[in-house]
Amino acid sequence: MLARPLEILFRNHRLIAVNKPSGLLSVPGRAPDMQDSVFTRARTLLPDATGPLIMHRLDWETSGVMLLALDPDAHRRLGRQFETRTVKKTYIAVLSGIPEATEGEITLPIRPDWNRRPYQIVDHETGREAITAWHLLSSESHGGRPRARVEMKPRTGRTHQLRVHAALGLQLPILGDALYGDKASAPRLLLHAASIEFSDPIASGSIRLRVEAPVPF
Repeated sequence: MLARPLEILFRNHRLIAVNKPSGLLSVPGRAPDMQDSVFTRARTLLPDATGPLIMHRLDWETSGVMLLALDPDAHRRLGRQFETRTVKKTYIAVLSGIPEATEGEITLPIRPDWNRRPYQIVDHETGREAITAWHLLSSESHGGRPRARVEMKPRTGRTHQLRVHAALGLQLPILGDALYGDKASAPRLLLHAASIEFSDPIASGSIRLRVEAPVPF
């Protein structure tokens, strides 16, 4: 039995967008107790769907909109959009301080730290290109500590990109980040995939769709 049903944000006969909660894997892990995921729930919810379903992943601590293709052709068409970077994603994050500027672009190349997986590090020699545009939405003091709400738009899709760029690019880790900051600073990682924009595979790219997931923090 599913502990929590997937919230469907958008659906047609070729694709579906769901609102992934924080604490749920995108795909199953190897261990028996790590089988619950967006993928396994989608398979139960959509027994007639074919193909690999998952178009992209979110960290298990990150919440927000995820796009799934319901057939192999839609998966190929959407996959090309991800490859050519025509899919536009917007995230909301709360940082552990206030940045000096109000907007900017972070261009720090990233690669895995092979001795501390899943930790990622900045490496200007062998790291893969990673680009994030960001914009300050608001700042406040919470419990006497300053923090900022920012909009982050990744131009690339590297593992932990936004978390690394916040912690090492802005020098302000996302609140609740156990890997790059302080897990105790918030009850969860305050990072949410707020929207995704893409071309409808049914309309051969002539119609752009935008799906939003309400920010829970």
